[in-house]
Amino acid sequence: MDLFTNFPLWASLFAIIFAQVVKVPIQFIALRKLDWSLVTSTGSMPSSHSAAVTALATAIALESGLSSPVFALATVFAIITMFDATGVRFQAGEQAVVINQLLKDFNKFVSEAKGWTEKDEEEKRKELKELLGHKPVEVFFGGLTGVLLTLLIHFILNS
Repeated sequence: MDLFTNFPLWASLFAIIFAQVVKVPIQFIALRKLDWSLVTSTGSMPSSHSAAVTALATAIALESGLSSPVFALATVFAIITMFDATGVRFQAGEQAVVINQLLKDFNKFVSEAKGWTEKDEEEKRKELKELLGHKPVEVFFGGLTGVLLTLLIHFILNS
């Protein structure tokens, strides 16, 4: 299959881009806050990881059929990726929240106890990334995004 006509590849890449870009208006609607850094960040709604792997599995199903070994591989890959996004990566983000709070408390203690010179917080330390993983609803909508976008693209290309 030629790279430029590889439907599963392009469907997956498009799903990633769409999921990352749509995070900005979703957050704006929910919080009335415009944050373009979401386009390149991890976490938030919808999960681009889930969108990508479900788009891949859906595109392979459309091209190779549900009984194809390649579809089975893509489906298992999608399940593992989505499980990881809600499990290990989400818990790592939760732990980062606690660690960051401990660092703030420790820094406050040190500054009060020893007269620590006033520095900008960014100079003192770089915070751990707290948005590593996804909540189950974010993974669900990421997966739904991947499937629906791939079906839409397939329908448009084959009409």
